[in-house]
Amino acid sequence: MDLTPGAKAYGFTVETHENLPEIDGTATLMRHESGARLLYLANDDNDKAFSIGFKTPPVNDTGVFHILEHSVLCGSDKFPVKEPFVNLLKSSMQTFLNAMTFADKTVYPVSSTNEKDLMNLMDVYLDAVLHPAIYKRKEIFEQEGWHYELENTDAPLTYNGVVFNEMKGVMSDPDNVLFDALQAALFPDTAYRFESGGLPSAIPNLTYEDFLDNHARHYQLSNSYITLYGNLDIDKMLGFLDANYLSANKAPQPAGAPNPLVIQDPVEALDVVVEMNTSPENACAALGYVVGTAADNERIIAVDILMDALMGSNEAPLKKALLEAGFAGDVFDYMNKSILQPFVLIEAKGIEAQKAHVFKECLEREVRKLVEGGIDKQLIEGAIAHAEFVMREGDFGTSTGVILAVNALSAWLYDDAQAIDPLRYETTFATLREKLETDYFEKLLAEVLLENDHRAFVEVVPTAKESSEEAERLAAIKQTLDTAQLEAIMAEAEELHRIQMEPDSPEALSTLPLLELSDIAQTPAEPEWHFEAATPLPSIIHEVPTHGIDYLSYYFSLDHITYDELPYVTLLANLLGKLDTEHYTASEIDTLSQLYLGRLRFSATTYENETLAQGIAPKFIVSASVLSKNLDHAIMLPKEIWAHTRFNDPERIKTILLQQRISMEQNFQAMGHTSALARVAAGLTPAGKLLDQLAGIDFYQFLCDLLAHFDERAEGLIKKLEVVAKRVFTDDVVLSFTGAQEDLVRVWEAGGTFDLEEGFAGCERTLVVPEPVPQNEAFIVPSDVCYVGAGANRAAIEAIPFDGTTNIVTRVLSYDYLWNEVRVKGGAYGAGFKATRTGTVMFYSFRDPNLDHTVEVYNGSGAWLGDFDPSEAELRGYIISAVAGYDAPLKPRALAQRQDNHYFASLPADYRARLRAEMLSTTIEDLRARGTALERLKEHEVVCIFGGKEQIEASDLDLKITTLY
Repeated sequence: MDLTPGAKAYGFTVETHENLPEIDGTATLMRHESGARLLYLANDDNDKAFSIGFKTPPVNDTGVFHILEHSVLCGSDKFPVKEPFVNLLKSSMQTFLNAMTFADKTVYPVSSTNEKDLMNLMDVYLDAVLHPAIYKRKEIFEQEGWHYELENTDAPLTYNGVVFNEMKGVMSDPDNVLFDALQAALFPDTAYRFESGGLPSAIPNLTYEDFLDNHARHYQLSNSYITLYGNLDIDKMLGFLDANYLSANKAPQPAGAPNPLVIQDPVEALDVVVEMNTSPENACAALGYVVGTAADNERIIAVDILMDALMGSNEAPLKKALLEAGFAGDVFDYMNKSILQPFVLIEAKGIEAQKAHVFKECLEREVRKLVEGGIDKQLIEGAIAHAEFVMREGDFGTSTGVILAVNALSAWLYDDAQAIDPLRYETTFATLREKLETDYFEKLLAEVLLENDHRAFVEVVPTAKESSEEAERLAAIKQTLDTAQLEAIMAEAEELHRIQMEPDSPEALSTLPLLELSDIAQTPAEPEWHFEAATPLPSIIHEVPTHGIDYLSYYFSLDHITYDELPYVTLLANLLGKLDTEHYTASEIDTLSQLYLGRLRFSATTYENETLAQGIAPKFIVSASVLSKNLDHAIMLPKEIWAHTRFNDPERIKTILLQQRISMEQNFQAMGHTSALARVAAGLTPAGKLLDQLAGIDFYQFLCDLLAHFDERAEGLIKKLEVVAKRVFTDDVVLSFTGAQEDLVRVWEAGGTFDLEEGFAGCERTLVVPEPVPQNEAFIVPSDVCYVGAGANRAAIEAIPFDGTTNIVTRVLSYDYLWNEVRVKGGAYGAGFKATRTGTVMFYSFRDPNLDHTVEVYNGSGAWLGDFDPSEAELRGYIISAVAGYDAPLKPRALAQRQDNHYFASLPADYRARLRAEMLSTTIEDLRARGTALERLKEHEVVCIFGGKEQIEASDLDLKITTLY
């Protein structure tokens, strides 16, 4: 296709076409006759992507656009199945498949390495957003949004719905409550004053009629933004779009104007207080400052870099001063760049009672010092260098095309001429480096944080409420209903459950686009790697193209410490790089890391290896990424830190440990299913018990006890850290290197002896993990929902093997049985099944309104799988999606980590190929046999729940209950 501006094809007119070196390709903007906008990002990436988004600013807190995001993926005119989204998860080769609701837009992105598959995904997604089944099936709104439930006329009235329960979980997090209140204070006259996800108190105010009206007005082609990315046949893609969805006879008819999105005039709201029913430890406060508009791309990037320089670490000058003031457990910054008027937020977590004014005063005082005294230019230069590294590396943990599509909308949504601006950074970084020689950044800091007339201050104050406002509201509603109305509610809920139970008809299923096994590519060639013992350090060497970036990971054995010392290993990982060393201050370490390294991380974990004692290979990992030209710093800095850190600063140590405790508590509330599964594993395997001591509940309780008695234990702690460090950083180490061969030579030349304690390599293990003790537990955290985990040893339930079939079982249970029983019927936001290679099978749910019922569902999984009777096409879909997930492309760092895992687990060279072949050969009989074994789960399962006090105490399960905080 001719991409010259003005060229026309398939109903599109090319508006602009230009080189975009940031993606090693080109960017082309087009407009269709229907009004649809399209951005085509062309390069050689085979992980191709498609996205369609709509401008969806809310006018209330009912979460209508969030509910629509869920609901349009529940069937459409062309694909009249109940859950096409789930059908795609089951059967496609997608590398990304999801949808997201933002403050002012809703985005539907997909990606795949297979062009036929991408066309299928586009087809289903476009029909979903433009011709959804919501107009014919009210039950979709009730299931995904909200509905009443009533067991009998004497029972309490309740709400249920997937989005309703999701947002109960979201709004149990004080950070989210604070963010919403701050955004409302900054933008009292615009759409941003509303929670686009929906508030649980407001979601039940949404009617079915309003729901449909909002779809009709906003999901219009003239309000749409389409992105295509990667190595595509653009003629084929545009022809498909035009013929099937954009041409006049295919497009939905206009149905009224979308909600407006306007600029907020400057406001100051400096005394907003929000009460929240949560624990006192969750007190928090934040100051917010509007930076400008989305059109100010250079200013937005400059403020982002400035805040990283001043707040990006404990040693950054503004954060350091705020922490030393002692009014809060932690402070951090966040910049919301994806709205019309971006703003920066500075939050204090764990703020002491009556100290909010101290926060405000301290912040203003310290900012004024920086403006008047000047900012260290090296700090800003380091922040620019780090931002540049992150952008050039492009390792965002998901499909690049999806990231770029979402990033483009941060300006494109408000101005068609600025679609590409957020994707450019090379020129901006060069310009900002030139401005280092001026007072630009001091003036910018003053403008944003001192002279700004568009700002707000919000405080979240914890309160203790015995009764539930939701329960009181529902009780009041029930009082207004007569028996006939109550029976009608029961009948409607029963009808919804009946519909949910009905399987899709063969005719409906036949409409879905399907792949064949022949569409799967040949087994991808695994990049070469090998182990060398004769190098200065034993080495795993990866032969992966890295485009001038080197990745180094030092794996230190933890065999030489005791089990009781494991918590100190985690403290060590969190402290290193944040304390002074013999030759550098912590501030200098931080600046050097920013200037010369991409990443520098310290962590501890264990690899599971069945050939070793207790099946564990515990490691302390020091990992660094660096541009080749800066490689010497990736050798010098880690070595300086592990060999010469001084642990003689108890106040700084206490601050870091308090931050760690706050971070863990936030994770318990927001991602409680991960903590629940970790605790289940602790009762089942030595590896699980070890990880619990390193990073789970055992470690959390150790940390809380240490902080409670810190002053009296500080001296002993310092000595213990010194001892543990000497037994961690020894010659019992393996280096993993990914990069150019000549750079590896430089590693050996610059490393010397690596300053390691000698005489440990080859010694017998000191570490012995106690025998795991299974126990059913529940941990009470401030939350309105539950996270339910359960699991068992595979050996206890007839030795279910871990093989390729296990991957198919995981998908079948997660995307069929658990999706329908726990999410669709139960109202939880999500659920899944997983199995580990060396020992466990586990189930989990998150943001779940249920507890006992969910465990019952887990226990029924074996019987369900034993009777599983998929069609040939359905089984083929599961196999294709599992193999595609297995073959999904990885960035160099993730690929090296996977190969390191294979080495430490002593996996055979053909391990991946064997599992892949086993997936391809899986039969229905194989799956049913796993179901028969799973039927014994209940006899051996361990249960762990994280959730609210009311739900846990109402459970009939035999649980040891602990209130965490």
